Amino acid sequence: MLLNWTVMILYNYFSAMFVGPGYVPLGWTPEKSQDCMYLQYCKVCQSYKAPRSHHCRKCNRCVMKMDHHCPWINNCCGYQNHASFTLFLLLAPLGCIHASFIFIMTMYTQLYNRISFGWSSVKIDMSAAKRDPHPIIPFGLSAFAASLFALGLALGTTIAVGMLFIIQMKVILTNKTSIESWIEEKAKDRIQYYQTGETFIFPYDMGSKWKNFRQVFTWSGIPEGDGLDWPVRDGCHQYSLTIEQLKQKADKRVRSVRYRAIEDYSGVCCPVTKGVKTFFTTPCTEEPRIALSKGDLILATRGLKHWMYGEKILISAADGGIRERGWFPRKCVEKYQYDSETDQPVDGEKKSK
Repeated sequence: MLLNWTVMILYNYFSAMFVGPGYVPLGWTPEKSQDCMYLQYCKVCQSYKAPRSHHCRKCNRCVMKMDHHCPWINNCCGYQNHASFTLFLLLAPLGCIHASFIFIMTMYTQLYNRISFGWSSVKIDMSAAKRDPHPIIPFGLSAFAASLFALGLALGTTIAVGMLFIIQMKVILTNKTSIESWIEEKAKDRIQYYQTGETFIFPYDMGSKWKNFRQVFTWSGIPEGDGLDWPVRDGCHQYSLTIEQLKQKADKRVRSVRYRAIEDYSGVCCPVTKGVKTFFTTPCTEEPRIALSKGDLILATRGLKHWMYGEKILISAADGGIRERGWFPRKCVEKYQYDSETDQPVDGEKKSK
């Protein structure tokens, strides 16, 4: 059984790693040209982002139905490998539970023969068993320590990976991804903030957990669809989600604040020269940091007490149109005052002085 668990775990692990999530073809455009108005354009891939796809900074490609980038498989979890990745998250805890049972019973049976109870003490003799038959495999102090350590690893893996499996199943049974769940939450906040009276209905929920389950898990192992076009529930537009994304991006642009760098920042994760609080409160995220030079302009979209996240404003066409987004220390910038009628914070504009 242990060999069976091992084979299935490794098979799904390497399938998730090497099959990959599937990428939007470079230069992809929708069949109907008028549908481009509902989609975001990726400057890196030189193509439109298909519904449910997102650009991954680590893979440097637009990933179909992207859930997240997993460092443990060194790849994204998405359209093609979502089932393999989820099965790996299921089988690993099951195998560890089986191994934990073996470790516990081994230590129990071996210690049972070596423990003697007194009126005021408990003595454990690890040299030999108190009674025959002797174990086929010697169980000394080193074996006990190794078994205890392995038991801790097995239980830790069961809890950690098991929690990830529960999270994945929650989004799969609603036919969402982790990113789409976050988009849905932001849609509720946007509607509540502006009090527009509109309602956002997630378009890809088929209304049945079994139907949603079948969107990912199939008998053939190949997920349904082509990763570009997706079935939607009644009453929803094919581009309902992408339209909401465009609204959120426009809202973020309106609510962003412009800052100017007053100090140089090299872009290191934990800057020593920017203060003790900045050093110890660095954001625990895989999102990048952006290097700043004195005088740079940044559009900040969110922030913490000592850090901010934003996008550097391109000053000239020589920058190549590549967006630079990431975290930077709050103490390196100051709020920049400008005339909103003549100097709108738009990407790629030239600053008039």
